[in-house]
Formats: sequence, C-alpha cells, structure tokens
Amino acid sequence: MRPPFRFPEDLITLQRAWQQTYAELAQAPTRAGTTALRRRLITLSGTLCTHPHRATPTVWRTGSVELRRATHTSVSTEGEGAA
Repeated sequence: MRPPFRFPEDLITLQRAWQQTYAELAQAPTRAGTTALRRRLITLSGTLCTHPHRATPTVWRTGSVELRRATHTSVSTEGEGAA
C-alpha cells in the first residue's frame, strides 16, 4: 500500500474551490450568464497548475489524481446538505 499523499492546505482549498465552481457551472441553465463562473474556473485552473507544490512532473502526474480524490468527497457531501 502506498503512503497517503500530503498536500498543502492552500492547494486543497484551491482544488475544492475549483470543484465547487465546476459543479455550479455544470448545473447552471443554458444561457444563464455563466461568464463569471467560467472566468473563475479559468483563474482557479491557472492557479492550480502553477502552484509551487506541482513544480515537479512526478508530483503533477501522480498527485493531481490523488488531490481530486482527497477533495472530491468533501465537496460532494457539502452540497447534499444544502439541498
């Protein structure tokens, strides 16, 4: 078994914000004025890609999947309580 990945807290926060914004954009009705959400998603994507933790190619390839897995559960469960 591989040891769990450890991510900086700011990277986890960025990934959660990206996932939340993506979910909001996916649920928005067509032509609902999604420009602000799309711009936010682009900004968050750039910030995630250039984060210092992802400076090495190995971390980028292996860590990105683990980061999404680590933050996916918390984002999906947070949205359920609001409904």
